[in-house]
Amino acid sequence: MDCVFCSIVAGEVPADVVLDEPDFVGFLDRRPVFKGHVLLVPREHVDTLLDLPARLHAGLTETAQRLARAAVEGLGSQGTFVATNNVVSQSVPHLHVHVVPRTKGDGLRGFFWPRTTYASAEESAAYAARLAAALGPRPSD
Repeated sequence: MDCVFCSIVAGEVPADVVLDEPDFVGFLDRRPVFKGHVLLVPREHVDTLLDLPARLHAGLTETAQRLARAAVEGLGSQGTFVATNNVVSQSVPHLHVHVVPRTKGDGLRGFFWPRTTYASAEESAAYAARLAAALGPRPSD
């Protein structure tokens, strides 16, 4: 299988990893809507939300919630936009949840997502580190 997200999970493709846990990995989007935009993926290859095993449902939601909180606490955003595409507009056929930092007046309108870039690898690594630090420890099950 040739899945870039599976390659990131396996450590074969470099990424700015924010979260690395038994069931999920979160890393910065290379073409973020806003800086700090994280993609949350199940470690196991799953094409879409419709294919997600029931045993991962609660964990996906809980982890997305933690990343949303990290965007506020770690980056100072006022809130987040959390979204999942299924097939249509899903550029990589591996389930991923977008957690995008938001600030009032940031210019995001509807589902038109203008993209930006990081100035350098150091800048993206710094955003990843701030988010990872804000996540704190994984809650006990």
